[in-house]
Amino acid sequence: MKVMVLSSGGVDSTTALGLAVDKYGKDNVITLSVSYGQKHSKEIEAAEAVAKFYGVEQLFLDLSTIFQYSNCSLLKHSTDDIPESSYAEQIRETEGETPVSTYVPFRNGLFLSTAASIALSKGCSIIYYGAHADDSAGFAYPDCSPEFNEAMNKAIWEGSGHQLKIEAPFVNINKAEVVKLGLSLKVPYELTWSCYEGGDEPCGKCGTCIDRAAAFAANGVEDPALA
Repeated sequence: MKVMVLSSGGVDSTTALGLAVDKYGKDNVITLSVSYGQKHSKEIEAAEAVAKFYGVEQLFLDLSTIFQYSNCSLLKHSTDDIPESSYAEQIRETEGETPVSTYVPFRNGLFLSTAASIALSKGCSIIYYGAHADDSAGFAYPDCSPEFNEAMNKAIWEGSGHQLKIEAPFVNINKAEVVKLGLSLKVPYELTWSCYEGGDEPCGKCGTCIDRAAAFAANGVEDPALA
């Protein structure tokens, strides 16, 4: 059984990679890291460091041209600022009816669709990605929900001639539980990068920085990347 892991260099995807390596062995795991026009290269650099740590093959894909029409605040060409508030606060502002401003339009759908083609060509039977319950809460990131995962899995399973399926092993647990699992697997969180800004140090103010800090605090440990 060969597995492809979508690897962004953050906490969730790196935990998914650690889980895949633990379950299938590093020789049966490859990673795919995608550039989508984000404001900095820190994510990809972190993904490279993580792949090197685990000794797995890493592939790269550039989908930035697809998102050139979006003004999502995460994108390099966006005129919007990245919100300096937690996802919970952002969800309250949208009243849970629309995605948050850092939602890149159908990003996971595109990532998984293109990954499916590459995974089939590389002989993979499974694609792992790190969506978790906090991501889809309040409609913040609808392409991280259990419903989305189920629909995409069915489409990819049928479209691949029953050769390939996708798994979001954390889709029903929150980020604190993801970190708890990762700590038990000795995931190298010191190598990861989550911040939406590309500074020398994490900003500590964007939604992903706030949620990351809360997840480690819930486990009673200091974030290894800040140690």
